[in-house]
Parts: sequence; structure tokens; C-alpha cells
Amino acid sequence: MHKPHIKLKHIGLLLALLLNFAGAWAQNKPGADTTKIFSLEDLRMMVFRYHPIIKQAALFNEAAKANVLQSLGYFDPALKASFGRKVFGETEYYNHWDSELKVPLWLAGADLKIGYDRNVGKYTDPETRTGLDGLTGVGLSIPIGQGFVIDSRRNTLRQAKIMVEYAEAERVKQVNSTWYGIVKDYWAWYYAYRQLVLSQEGVDLAQRRFKAVNAQTHLGDKASIDSVEAYITVQERIVQLDKNKVELQNARLVLSNHLWNEQGSPLELPDDAIPQLVGANVEKPGRFVLDTLVQQAANQHPELVKLRTKGSLLAVERSYRREMLKPKINISGTLLSARRNFNSYVPDYYDFNWSNYKVGLEFVFPLFLRSERGKLKEVKLKQQQLEYDIQQSGREIKNNVLSAYNELTAYEAQVKVQSQSVKNQETLLKGEMQKFELGESTLFLINSRETKLIDMRIKLESMVAGYQKSLAELYYKAGSRQEL
Repeated sequence: MHKPHIKLKHIGLLLALLLNFAGAWAQNKPGADTTKIFSLEDLRMMVFRYHPIIKQAALFNEAAKANVLQSLGYFDPALKASFGRKVFGETEYYNHWDSELKVPLWLAGADLKIGYDRNVGKYTDPETRTGLDGLTGVGLSIPIGQGFVIDSRRNTLRQAKIMVEYAEAERVKQVNSTWYGIVKDYWAWYYAYRQLVLSQEGVDLAQRRFKAVNAQTHLGDKASIDSVEAYITVQERIVQLDKNKVELQNARLVLSNHLWNEQGSPLELPDDAIPQLVGANVEKPGRFVLDTLVQQAANQHPELVKLRTKGSLLAVERSYRREMLKPKINISGTLLSARRNFNSYVPDYYDFNWSNYKVGLEFVFPLFLRSERGKLKEVKLKQQQLEYDIQQSGREIKNNVLSAYNELTAYEAQVKVQSQSVKNQETLLKGEMQKFELGESTLFLINSRETKLIDMRIKLESMVAGYQKSLAELYYKAGSRQEL
């Protein structure tokens, strides 16, 4: 009659352990507690609003636009004036007043000039001498050789505008890189948290088992050695738990590096915050998504956009260097008038007409053009180098995307296998407990089965975290960001 009594006690103990184990597993399933969850979407919102590196990336565009504004300054109208007078021995040697409004024009590199000169005095140069009312002139200066198609100021402005696109690609690259690193830190925190939860569960189970076995030892139903063995298991799991606590603290600190508030002050991730819980039922993006990412990478990857932008810059520079091979032929013409304003009367022969003018011609042509030819050849070589670079980079980016997808596929398969292995190990543990009730097993085997199950569940969480990192890497390699 004594043996059945002991067996009922054993059954009660094992049922309690199974219920505790199942309850702890249910508490840690996704969706068990959502009150303190800090999701990846919450992190994304904070990062893209307040992270200094994200804000810094936005400055690339601002700097490029500032360069465009600076280049537009070459087309700003300029007003200049000069005055000089000399009087000696009651003689006015000269009295000079020269003023001009110069308006650079985009078309043909011409300059519109409106000027007023008044040069009087006994010793004024006859070439520049005017009447007491002075002379007003309206004219144009046009390069019909070098500078007609493109000149230095138009070259600078065109390149500055192209650099806006380059800056945007650089901004996207920095944002993607920063976000990818943050996502990896988030899933590292997730794994550290899940590892701690499972370790804590193992400690709780071991402590409950020790208390039950210890109580049975005092009643004489168990040998003392079983109590010692149960306590050793508790100690081993406590040591692992303390190690996992440190790992979680460090992971929390790493993730806190990315948390900032609106005032630019750093924030700390609260101790009671937990990551979003994801199940082991992972499913990689379909082939259509992969093809879309490959095509998107070929067209919009920041690195390729930057290289193509460099190609546009070199194309403008090549056009400019070819223009420099032409001779300089600058012509200028100005219509002259003695009027100071439109209300005064001026005789027709002193007013604006084709008989009152000033013209000029300038011609310069280096005989060998070695400097210009050398610069043009240098630009052509840079274009060839860039073309090779684009070919190689495009191929590498495509293969990187495919490689990331293959890694994601491997993780998907591993997670499924590991999930099934966990279920099988749970079955083994239950079977071992049943054998223990029949007296055909030992506490050591139960502890071993349970420890292995905890390790397998931790490994499963590691695979889930690795899968999420690989998913983020897939989009990063394609030059984009995963939509949450």
C-alpha cells in the first residue's frame, strides 16, 4: 500500500512541474504582455525624428543647395563706379566719373552693360573725354568663340545643380546605413531579452523542483542525493542567468545610443521596456519582392546613383574642356548718347542711333593647346574609369542582394527545423517524466532533457533574431529600407 502512495505523490509533483512549465511558456508567447512593449516601429519614429545622424544627413542637401545659390552669384548683376579728380594751381587737371551696370546673361555667355561716363578736365585723355553732360552707353559683350556654348560660370552652375542629386544619394546612403545598424542593435536586444526570459524560466523550474524534491527527501520518499543534484542544477542555472542579465544590460545600453528626445538630449531605454515578440513562423519575401529589390537596386541604389551623378559631372566638364579648345573671340558693341535721362532734349546726332557707337574685338588662341588638350584627355580617362566602376559596382550590388536573400532562405529553413526540434524535445521531456513516474528514469535525465530544451529554445530565439537581421540586410543591400 506504501508504493501506490508514493506514486501518487510523484504524479502530483510532475503534474505541478508540467503546469508550471506550460504556464511559463504561455506567459512568454507573443502578445502575452503589450503594456511595456517598445516595438521596432516606436524606435523608427524616434530615430527619424530626433537622431543626430539622421539630422546630419539632411544637411547634405542643404549644403548642395547652398552651392547652387553660390554658383548663381556668378549671374548676379554688378554695379561699379569710380571717381577721380585732380586740381593743382587753380587748374582742374581732370574730373573723371565712370559707372557701369553689368548684367550677365545665360544665353551665349553674353553680358549686358549699361554705363555712364563723364570725363572732363584740361589734361583728360582725348580718347575718353566727354562733354559736361557725359555719355550714356547701352551695349553687349558676346563671346563668339570660346565660351559661346558653355563658359566657366555656366559650367560651375550646372555641376552645382547636379551635386544636389549626389547629395541626396549620399543622404539616403547615410540614413540607410544608420537605420540598418540600429535595427541590428534592436534585434540583438530582443535576443538578449528572450535569452534572459528563458534562463529565468529555467531557474524557476529548477527551484520549484528542488523545493519539491527537498520536501520529499525530508519525508523519506527521496534519497538525499536527489536533493543535492536538484540544487546543483539550480546553481548552474543561476550562474547562467546572471551572465544573461549582464548581456541584456549591455544590449540595452547599445540600443540606448540611438534614443534622443526633441531637445537633443540622450535618453535611456527603461529597464521595464521589452521588445516586440515575434513568433517562429517566419516566411521570407517572395520571388516577386526579390525581383523588385534587384531592379530597384539597379536603378536607385545610392552608390550607383552617386556614380552616375559623377558621370553627369564629367559630361559637363568634358563639354567645357572641349569648348576651351576654341579660340577666344569676344566682340562688344555699345550705343552712345549724350542724354542723362529720358526727359531731357538731346539732338538726334547726339542721341542713341547707329551712328553713335563704340565697338571692340578681342582674339586669343594658344598655338599648341597642350594644357587644354591635356585636361580634356584627363576627363575622358576619368569617364572610362567611371564606366568600369559602374559595371563592377552594379554587379556586386546585385550579387549582394541575391546573397542576402539566400542567407534569409537558409535562416527560414533553420528556424522551421529548430521549431520542430523544440517540439520534439518537449515530447521527450514529457516522456522522460512519465518514465520517471514508472521508476524507469532519474532526476538527472529529467534535468538534462529540460536543460537541453531551454538551450534549444534559446537557440531558436537566436535564429529568429538572425532572421530579422538578415531581412533588414536584404533591403539594405538593395539600397532601401524595410517597410515596417
